[in-house]
Amino acid sequence: MSKMAPTVTIPGQLLGPTSKYKPGPGTHIHLSSLYSSLLGVVHITHPAKAPGPAKRLNKITPAPAPAELPTISVSRSGISEKREILPEVGNVILCRVVRISPRQAVVAILICGDTVLDAEWQGVIRAQDVRATEKDKVKIYESFRPGDIVRAEVISLGDQANYYLSTAKNELGVIMATSEAGSTMYPVSWKEYRDPDTGLSEARKVAKPF
Repeated sequence: MSKMAPTVTIPGQLLGPTSKYKPGPGTHIHLSSLYSSLLGVVHITHPAKAPGPAKRLNKITPAPAPAELPTISVSRSGISEKREILPEVGNVILCRVVRISPRQAVVAILICGDTVLDAEWQGVIRAQDVRATEKDKVKIYESFRPGDIVRAEVISLGDQANYYLSTAKNELGVIMATSEAGSTMYPVSWKEYRDPDTGLSEARKVAKPF
């Protein structure tokens, strides 16, 4: 039996522990955790249940074998068909930071909802839209860096060139970041990622995991 979770994942995104899933195509293992190797849709395939032995009187049936783990995989072919859709106000999107300035981060919108966009639309996260509190103290370089993958919400259609985006909710912000040393980092707080190799921390506006 094959079950497809309606989840679009990006390379390097955590899928789950190896104690819960077996690795399938499009995934890799790092420190007992499974990560996506592709931009695609997550598939979870449960093992087929073997038919149990026929019941007989006066016969002790052997203890059942340990349950086999489901296999988790990522497939490009299972992804929503690329189509020309336009992000709308209220949509949650995934984007990649292209460049930053003291006042804003410019991003390329990659995914809208569960749909991979056929064309990359440009968006802007302004300093006042990074978080909900202490907006006057926000520093863009402490929130985002080029290459970061960010979960954000469309708050305005903006001008003809850009969508205006916000990360001013707990579940919005950076979901994947690479350190200056080139390692994939892990979050340690709402404002900090850490390099597992060097142990050094870098400031980010971190998205709260679901």
